[in-house]
Amino acid sequence: MPATPSPLLTGLALGESPRWHDGRLWVCDWGAQELLTVGPDGAATVTARVPSFPFCIDWLPEPDGRLLVVAGGDRRLLRQEADGTLGPYADLRAVCDRPWNEVAVDGRGNAYVNCIGFDLMGGEAPGPGLVALVTPDGTVRQVAGDLAFPNGMAVTPDGSTLIVAESYAGRLTAFTIAADGGLADRRVWAAVEGSAPDGISLDAEGALWFADVPGRCCVRVREGGEVVQRVALDRGCFSCALGGPDGRTLYLTAAEWPPPEDARTGQVLAVPVDVLGAPGLLH
Repeated sequence: MPATPSPLLTGLALGESPRWHDGRLWVCDWGAQELLTVGPDGAATVTARVPSFPFCIDWLPEPDGRLLVVAGGDRRLLRQEADGTLGPYADLRAVCDRPWNEVAVDGRGNAYVNCIGFDLMGGEAPGPGLVALVTPDGTVRQVAGDLAFPNGMAVTPDGSTLIVAESYAGRLTAFTIAADGGLADRRVWAAVEGSAPDGISLDAEGALWFADVPGRCCVRVREGGEVVQRVALDRGCFSCALGGPDGRTLYLTAAEWPPPEDARTGQVLAVPVDVLGAPGLLH
């Protein structure tokens, strides 16, 4: 079983979308609207300010390598330019006019972005969510629908499959990625009843970790639904990322939910694990 997680960074408003990239941990602080990089000593540096709630990140493959940012509240996908500024990459409003959420980029430069389908923070009743494809030429089209609060996403290292966490359905759903980037062969990758899977991270054995806010934990599960490991926390776990110098550190973003008024309960925690992150996903 994993060791007890240790706090790496505290005092966040609401940390989300951790990513290990370029030898560093990157974290989106939604509440502060800041993109942070975090050193091994917990020292954080603000690398960009993103005036949006929510916002999530991923990178285009090399040789481009530029950062993509989902400005969820603005219904836009942004790209960071060489001078550090964030400019427009794709307008998502024509596909869905509700807040957008997570992004996952495949090896061909296709960006998959999901929309939960309703304004959660605005108090709207739940509605069906979707996944859109943004191709390298900027074309945007819907490629999947009728998802129950689509949340964390990951593309398998061979580029064949997209996995989506459906928080309101207690399941992880897989799609086969077609040659044109479309999604087909929808299937249940793992049923995790009683859980609300949020952010996810694949490992080298083909299993994945998923964060669970109401369950206050992070869970490792295999395809088919076998739960292998669980890391218990004292607050909601929003997302996770495998990384570290040897790929065997599980980073967790956690916070009290609903957030207490005027309190910064967000944390980044680190816990060593036995199985390293999936090959090709540790940039």
